[in-house]
Amino acid sequence: MKKLSLVIICVLCIVSCTETKRNKNKAQKGAMAHSVGKINELSVVIDNDLWKGKIGDTIRKYFGAEVPGLPQEEPLFSMRQMPVEAFSGLARKNRTFLWIKNGEKSGYTVLNNKYATPQVGAVISGTGNEIIDLIRKHHETIISKYKVTETKEKQKRIRKSLEKIPQLPEKLGITLKIPTAYRVAIEEDSFFWIRKDIPQGSMNLMIYELPLGTVTKDSNTVSSIIKMRDSIGAKKIPTEVGNFVTEEAYAPYLYETTLDGRFTFETKGTWEIKDRFMAGPFVNYVIEDTPNNRLVVLEGFVFAPSVNKRDNMFELEAIMKSIKFE
Repeated sequence: MKKLSLVIICVLCIVSCTETKRNKNKAQKGAMAHSVGKINELSVVIDNDLWKGKIGDTIRKYFGAEVPGLPQEEPLFSMRQMPVEAFSGLARKNRTFLWIKNGEKSGYTVLNNKYATPQVGAVISGTGNEIIDLIRKHHETIISKYKVTETKEKQKRIRKSLEKIPQLPEKLGITLKIPTAYRVAIEEDSFFWIRKDIPQGSMNLMIYELPLGTVTKDSNTVSSIIKMRDSIGAKKIPTEVGNFVTEEAYAPYLYETTLDGRFTFETKGTWEIKDRFMAGPFVNYVIEDTPNNRLVVLEGFVFAPSVNKRDNMFELEAIMKSIKFE
């Protein structure tokens, strides 16, 4: 009897191990490939003739629109067009794609992780003006989904090598995911200037706090933000001559958003040091930290004359959007 029980147990163990191995192999075979591509690179799947016509013009108008706040014209996405027959293999692994299906029933669909992960694809089908109308109707939603995906991917890459700055939670009660290439240039009780050297200049972060109510929520919001940042810039950013201030010739772009669940003003514009003929883009976040009766201000700015700055600014935005309140 004991021998029979032992045989049964052995058989059950063998069956169990075999089934586990089969399930593991199935999972490995079914595992989805990781997406590929540079940050802010968009694959556009569309017939060559349509790309050269009105539909292509509409795609370029919205998805190749100028990034707000940059001193030079740079597109939202670097687009790579391909006909449908080329959209296979590695080409299907790009993180973001826009697929135009001409001659099919009119419709708009978003595909999440269809061929790789993470991945967002928008499929627009129809004929002629139907496709153009759908692009016009849905482009803001599609772009927003693309940007969320790209920001998460950038933050994932940043997390691979992080700089430890314990002073931020100690003095300001916040944490940020900051790459090791950055260094603290100035540290005070309620102000930090953090920098990264790049071949043609530098990338910069300012982090500080101000009393709640410093920035008004009315028709004077933009002017109060400019006044705030010009005052801080003049005091905290050292220059040989002139002050680090907001460019007067162009009104900044103002948006409302949330960071770590807190209401936030997002401002994009151009900074300048007049007497030195220096200028560049900035993005400023004014975050309402009501529980602590204060504003937390994050600002990223780039100095890199005569080179493109879209991806530099996108990195700074990704860092600032990683903020967590202790």
